[in-house]
Amino acid sequence: MNYSELKERIFAEIEKYRAELTALNDDIADHPEISGEEYETSKKIVKLLQSHGYKTEYPFAGRDTAFKAVFGADDHKHKVAILTEYDALPEIGHACGHCLSGSISILAALATKDLQDELDTDIHIVGTPVEETDGAKCQMVEDGIFDGYDMAIMVHLYNSTLLAPKLQGLASYMYCFHGKAAHASAAPWDGCNAFNAAQLMFHAVDMLRQHSKLDAQFHGIIRNGGEAPNIVPEEVTAEFYIRALDKKYLQELIQKVDDCARGAAIATQTTWDKYATAAVYDNMKPNPTGVAALAEIYDELGIEVNGDPDKIFGSSDAGNVSFACPGFHPCLQVTDPDTPIHTRAFAEAMKTDRAHERLVDGAKIIALQIAKIFSDEERIAAMKADFEKN
Repeated sequence: MNYSELKERIFAEIEKYRAELTALNDDIADHPEISGEEYETSKKIVKLLQSHGYKTEYPFAGRDTAFKAVFGADDHKHKVAILTEYDALPEIGHACGHCLSGSISILAALATKDLQDELDTDIHIVGTPVEETDGAKCQMVEDGIFDGYDMAIMVHLYNSTLLAPKLQGLASYMYCFHGKAAHASAAPWDGCNAFNAAQLMFHAVDMLRQHSKLDAQFHGIIRNGGEAPNIVPEEVTAEFYIRALDKKYLQELIQKVDDCARGAAIATQTTWDKYATAAVYDNMKPNPTGVAALAEIYDELGIEVNGDPDKIFGSSDAGNVSFACPGFHPCLQVTDPDTPIHTRAFAEAMKTDRAHERLVDGAKIIALQIAKIFSDEERIAAMKADFEKN
């Protein structure tokens, strides 16, 4: 089949499974499960895939709510991973749109499962939970799960449409300051104030901020500030997020924030240590060949790219995958521009007619990206060359 014939086949298959995946999306939206607790959600997805002949590994990659689904003999020349997210946010449900994003991935997989021989490509579905907190994809990358893939792709929902959103690298740490308790009035000289150390660290980070590149961001809060005003605080913790658009620069910033903690401890005669509160998220590795293919697909589907490509989208563990194999994370608009992601209004938009239309559009984008690239050996080679050189 040529590309036009592949497209026709894909569209027909999407219509075939459309109602089933619309129902799945609405069900997941109605029953949100937060990161690490996606037990019923993952069971529903795995059961659906098994009903369509998929062989599933569940649990997968050391995560109770992760899975991998494979259709057929799994013996083709190329391999693609369709990434599938389905965790929700505390209190506000699927305000990140993962119910819809995950359903898009499943619909795209069902639409392409019978084209694997034609494309000489195995199309796997990888269920990747815990995106909102500890990033299951991060550990999967470290464990080599994506090393054998030629491409990984998913679609995210947003309040505008983008081909390649800017993903920041993200590191999160708890900084722990250890002082010495004393009576704050009767004998303050006997104490070492851990709160003062944390306070001084915040001032130091604020001073660091003005000498950092424009994409650098620092966010911090006090997690534990002491026990009572008349006791010199002995143990104080502060959690910091550190972000940058380049993973190497992110590591440089982490060292500088560590220096802020170290200096604060020296000045207050306290000690400090730290531990990671989540895996480090990488930025998205660019791949011009793959993004150019996405641009063609958006044009073919009549989807306007109306988002600001220079605006920072946020952070995602999908960035980590893009350093293991060519990875893509295009965005589709599902709300008006004045309805930002991670809000109750965004969560409420997940079962609208517009959301159901995006389900179809998103599945077409993923399926056509697979068809366009893996029906053309020159595109495959160019995509791999981009991955190797960037």
